[in-house]
Amino acid sequence: MGKRAAREVAAGDRPSLTPTPHLPPGTVIVIDLDRFEDVTRERGYDEYTPNEVTGKMSALIEDFARKWQAVIVYGLDWERGTEEALIEIPYVDAWEVAEDLVKIAKEIEDTGVTATIVAVTGYVAPWISGDRRVYAATPTRRTALKALERLKSRGGGRVYIDGVIVYTFAR
Repeated sequence: MGKRAAREVAAGDRPSLTPTPHLPPGTVIVIDLDRFEDVTRERGYDEYTPNEVTGKMSALIEDFARKWQAVIVYGLDWERGTEEALIEIPYVDAWEVAEDLVKIAKEIEDTGVTATIVAVTGYVAPWISGDRRVYAATPTRRTALKALERLKSRGGGRVYIDGVIVYTFAR
């Protein structure tokens, strides 16, 4: 998101999106557990089986997807546990799901782990799914991924909605 767009969002003037001939408007959500490799080592978790944290994350993501009729494009893994996910919701603005994303953040925090959650309003393509390469499949996904990487480089532990940090984990 450019500086001008960030100022517009901060000022409450979110640009409205209209469907394009190719992509409908909607929300892209990226959720990633922070420093989970370190947590796995510290707690002695097996990285190939679900544990308290990844099992909780799987359940939270599945419940969220049901509630919002969202598409889990990548990441939900009941066999290994979920450490990250890419979710898209056509025709829903990111601010509509903000409260639920903060609830997810708090429930993850209850396990003693933090996560970074990014939701960006833009255009979605939920039919494009598969492996990790799907993160770069659309401009909105790339925007969400860049925001996630930027937040994680600063320590993570935040919920970010269309350019605004709406929740910071207690440390």
